[in-house]
Amino acid sequence: MTRAVVATGYGGAEVLEVVDLEVGEPGEGQVLVDVRAAAFNPADWKIYGGLWGADPAALPRRVGLEGAGVVAAVGPGVTRFAVGDEVVAHPAGGSFAEQVLVRERVLEHKPAGLAFEAAAGLLLAGGTAWHCLHAVGLDPADGGPGAPSRGAVPARADAGSPSADAPLPVLLVHGGAGAVGSLVVQLAVARGVRTLATCSAANDDYVRSLGAEPVRYGPGLAERVRAHGEVSAAVDTVGTEEAIDVSVELVADRERIATVAALEYGARFGIRLLGHGPGMDPGDEVRRAARVPLLELAAAGRVSVRVAQTFPLEEVRAAHELIVSGHAPGKVILVP
Repeated sequence: MTRAVVATGYGGAEVLEVVDLEVGEPGEGQVLVDVRAAAFNPADWKIYGGLWGADPAALPRRVGLEGAGVVAAVGPGVTRFAVGDEVVAHPAGGSFAEQVLVRERVLEHKPAGLAFEAAAGLLLAGGTAWHCLHAVGLDPADGGPGAPSRGAVPARADAGSPSADAPLPVLLVHGGAGAVGSLVVQLAVARGVRTLATCSAANDDYVRSLGAEPVRYGPGLAERVRAHGEVSAAVDTVGTEEAIDVSVELVADRERIATVAALEYGARFGIRLLGHGPGMDPGDEVRRAARVPLLELAAAGRVSVRVAQTFPLEEVRAAHELIVSGHAPGKVILVP
């Protein structure tokens, strides 16, 4: 038996319950993981909130998409992992639990020096951030002083690396202090890209610590960005009309503007829409190939995950309230 969070209906915090469930032994190609930390992502509450469908036949449903822990048992055919290995799991449905049973292919080895809490919150947001940069022609795998040693991420055909005589690219990141935005910033800086990041005054120092130049969002944003120079590309992680309008105003090539949040509004402008809807780019191959390079960069201290707060499973409803508030300064983590 394992304690696990399930959604008993579609809605808010009130539908979340901690229950005892049978896990079972791992079958062919499966691995049983003792979860040490699980990341609470916006996608989690959108799923049990019914925003992406509300099939009653799917209830009750386990909650959670990514986590980190220790291998407890392996099934037949598993070759890359052994009992006792520290691992990161994504996608790992039902990771809000003491134990989760996953396919071997969703696991990677956790670097020894990387905390479970940080590891749990790296791959979903980090993969999204990597995809953002890839989409606007600044793929982290293309090179730069902080590029990972290996990262078989397919290069965009129209991207290419700047020549020695070309001016350094300048990237504008909307939401540079957020879970995804902060990783976009760190990956861009590691690649050698000059990065401007919108944020509130409270996050100025944090954004600077990541290597970016903070810019206050709100009325007059375009003029404040122009004061820093010409922008080559823009990534929106906040989903506001302001973010899209300013990006379109400042970046001449709309193929070098990407959003993961303002998908409906962004569709009006011919920019890159990163998601799973019609006309959007899910980036599955890019995100999957970014997993090992992200862990390497985290192990080397080139990127980090800011943890806002940790909660035990029993306080999952409080964790829900924090994440839906939009004011969590980093990742919200559940610790079984």
